Amino acid sequence: MQKIATVSEMRQIARELRAKGGRIALVPTMGALHAGHAALIQEARKSADAVVVSIFVNPLQFGPSEDVASYPRTPEADLGVCTDAQVDVVFLPTVEEIYPRGYSSYVTEEAYSKPLCGVSRPSHFRGVTTILAKLMNIVRPDCLVMGQKDVQQAAVARKMIADLQFGVDVVLVPTVREADGLACGVRTRGLTASQRQEATVVQQALAKAKEMVDSGVRSTDRLIAEVTHIIGQRRRVRVIYVSIVDSVTMEAMREIVPGKSLLMIAVWVDEVRLVDNLVL
Repeated sequence: MQKIATVSEMRQIARELRAKGGRIALVPTMGALHAGHAALIQEARKSADAVVVSIFVNPLQFGPSEDVASYPRTPEADLGVCTDAQVDVVFLPTVEEIYPRGYSSYVTEEAYSKPLCGVSRPSHFRGVTTILAKLMNIVRPDCLVMGQKDVQQAAVARKMIADLQFGVDVVLVPTVREADGLACGVRTRGLTASQRQEATVVQQALAKAKEMVDSGVRSTDRLIAEVTHIIGQRRRVRVIYVSIVDSVTMEAMREIVPGKSLLMIAVWVDEVRLVDNLVL
C-alpha cells in the first residue's frame, strides 16, 4: 500500500495505474474510518482493479458554528483499516496542499443540494462538491464509491458529475448498521451509552414507516407525522427534519412511490447531529 501526501505524486501514481489498463475506484473519506468505510472499500475492490482512499478533513464542509479542529482524527488506525482492506493507495494531503494560499475557486450544485441538509448547513455541499471535483481531477477515477447513509451527498455528486461531464460512475453502498440499529458513523461513535439509547428511536421510526408503507399507506403527510411523533417521544432527541423525497432529485414527494421514495431524517441527540434514511 502506497501512502501519498502531495497532489503531484498522486497524479503520477494515478497515471501509472491507468497505464496498466485497469479501472480505478476512489473512496473519498474524512478519516476516522469505521465499519461503514470498510464496506465502501470492499465494494470498491469489487468495482475496480485499483482502490484509492483519500483521507482529508475538508474545512469547506464545516459551517461557521462547526469546529473543524474537533473532528476526530485517527491516522494510524485509518492506515490499519486500509492495510487490512488491501487498499492500493492512500492519499493523505494537507489542507495547504489542497487549498494553497490564495485559493478562491469553488464548485456549487444549485438544485439537489438545496433541501434537507442544505437548509441547516447552507455552505456544506459547496465544500463537498469542491473537494470531490478536485479529487476526481487529481485521481481521474472510473468510479466514486459512496455510502447510502450520506445519500444526499451522493445525489449531489451524481448531479455535478453529470452536469460537468466528468464521466465517473457513482457506486452507492448500503448503510452498515451497528448491533442496536444505528448507522455506523463518526458522530455515532462519539455517543454515550445513554445517548445511544435515545438515538435508537431513529431506527424505530424508520422501521415503523416501512411497516406502514408495506401495509399500503401512501400518504407522505401521514408517514411524516407518525415518524415525527415517534422521535418526539424522546426527551434528548430533537428533529431537524423529517422528509420524504425522490431518491434521485431530493425533491419532496406528495405520495409514496415504492422503491423510489426516500425517507430522510436528521436529528440532534443533545449536541450530536445524526442523519439516517430508508428507501420506502
